Amino acid sequence: CFPPGRALLGVRGAEAAVFLQGLLTNDVTQLAEAAGGPPPALYAHALNVQGRCLYDVILYRLHGSSGEEPHILLECDSNVLESLQKHLKLYKIRRKVDINPCPDLSLWAVIPGEQAADASSSLPKCAGQAVLFTPDPRAEVMGWRLITKKGASLSEIIPGSEVGDVQDYHRHRYKQGIPEGVKDLPPGVALPLESNLAYMNGISFTKGCYIGQELTARTHHMGVIRKRLLPVSFSAPLPKGGIPEGAEILTESGKAAGKFRAGGGDLGLALLRLAHMNEPLYINVGGDKVKLSASTPEWWPKTAAK
Repeated sequence: CFPPGRALLGVRGAEAAVFLQGLLTNDVTQLAEAAGGPPPALYAHALNVQGRCLYDVILYRLHGSSGEEPHILLECDSNVLESLQKHLKLYKIRRKVDINPCPDLSLWAVIPGEQAADASSSLPKCAGQAVLFTPDPRAEVMGWRLITKKGASLSEIIPGSEVGDVQDYHRHRYKQGIPEGVKDLPPGVALPLESNLAYMNGISFTKGCYIGQELTARTHHMGVIRKRLLPVSFSAPLPKGGIPEGAEILTESGKAAGKFRAGGGDLGLALLRLAHMNEPLYINVGGDKVKLSASTPEWWPKTAAK
């Protein structure tokens, strides 16, 4: 279990789903309809009017049936909790919704260990402390998301679990090519389809209008995405200060191949031109050539790797 440095914002009220539907890339109505059907978590981006990512969010449905007042939690990078709240309030107008942070809740990323049985089978005993436990909606390799009351005992909720070093969580993400937060998806810069939003079940192309939809739909229907966010690994030794975020990545012949986004140790994410992804690549750091190689995540759809 890892504390991933994310915050939770509650959106509650009769019009919660309709309100979020116009602001997010995914179809929120399929999340809001409770009775026994859709999963209680959904991945999405909030875009600006130019179609670039502002916030990456995971939505969680807390209401149990359609008879209850709709209650949806938004998980976001903890650095942008306040600006996400302002963004939502800007568009609230006369909607019947309340938007409030949830300091009484804790969020955990649960990644199965080598020997782990299915963790979800051991959960129901402690339903009181576990507010929600659900598969991560982005990709199976990311395990589960667990929301608990503040101060709840993890070992009681998931027997045999350990609290891990958050750096190991980020290394796991980078290895799998899963972006998360403002470093990986710089606000106003990252494009949703280049950031593999469609591969991570984060977008609906049939839901209708939302902010930033026009450019995103046009890119999708043209079918040409020349750059993508890819996992990269560096050959040792690394420079003392690590690799600077936003550093230019070059091919052997000195052509621009992309930009390094963020990473930890010898792993990271880079936005690369797909035409150069299989070539030897390097970054100039203080006059030294740091070599790196890119790979295609195994969880991507099989047609995507071509």
